[in-house]
This record gives sequence, C-alpha cells and structure tokens, in this order.
Amino acid sequence: MRVAVGSDHAGYELKAPVVDYLKSLGHTPLDVGTHSTDAVDYPDSARAVAEKLRAKQADLGIMICGSGVGGSIAVNKFPGVRGAVCHDMFSAHQGVEDDDMNVLCLGSRVIGRNLAMDIVKTFLGAKYSGLERHQRRLDKVNVIEKEFGKS
Repeated sequence: MRVAVGSDHAGYELKAPVVDYLKSLGHTPLDVGTHSTDAVDYPDSARAVAEKLRAKQADLGIMICGSGVGGSIAVNKFPGVRGAVCHDMFSAHQGVEDDDMNVLCLGSRVIGRNLAMDIVKTFLGAKYSGLERHQRRLDKVNVIEKEFGKS
C-alpha cells in the first residue's frame, strides 16, 4: 500500500520511525516532508499529504504534528479527504470501518512512539465496512462537501 506521510517540525521526530515502520510492514511510504526540525507550517505538509491522495498517488495518508489537531483540520479542507486525530487504537479502526477515514492524524506531543506504531498498524489493517448505515452517513458528508463547493 502507498502511504503519504507528512509532518510539521513538531511531528518530525515521529515521522522517521513511522516511515521505517511502514517499510517493515511491506508498505511504500511517500515522505512528503518536512525533513528537519526547522519551523514549518502544518497546512503545507497536510496539503502535500492530501494532494497525494487526491492524485491517487497514495492509498492512505498519515499526518503528524504536535497535537494532531492542526493537521486534521487542514487535511479535511480537501474534497474526498477524511482525516481524524487518533490517539488510541479503537478510534483508528473505527474511523476507517465506520467513516472511511483515509488520513490518520497523530500528535507527536501527545503519544509515544510505541503507541503510535500500534495505532498506525491498526489504521492500516482496518477496512471500510460499507454497511448501509455507515454509507448513508458518508453520503451525507459528501453532500455537505458538494453544498459548500468542495467537490
């Protein structure tokens, strides 16, 4: 699976281990930056992750910033991109299974490396259920995107 991985400076220290972990699981990480601890703005990295998804160059995305919140807000501005902050494994699989989440947002200042890897593995292993009630809700989300010009 191709996974776009981006971070701001606060997420940089966690990004490299996530990229290495993805490789160890047999996935193809697409590291869209940042590549140092020099200050950068999370919307730029979130844009890079979202654009890889929208161009179908990546199957999923992971965005890492200090809290995960800013990255989540930014990726969700892009049509068809559904990102959420997950700091536990339940949210990581439920977000995919029920809500067809395609970007995992992590807060490097909130969780440690081992938990992050567990969450990443859970996210990657989850599949959208497609159950009627979940699809109905996702269809409503898509209507909202179209209503406000995001399609």
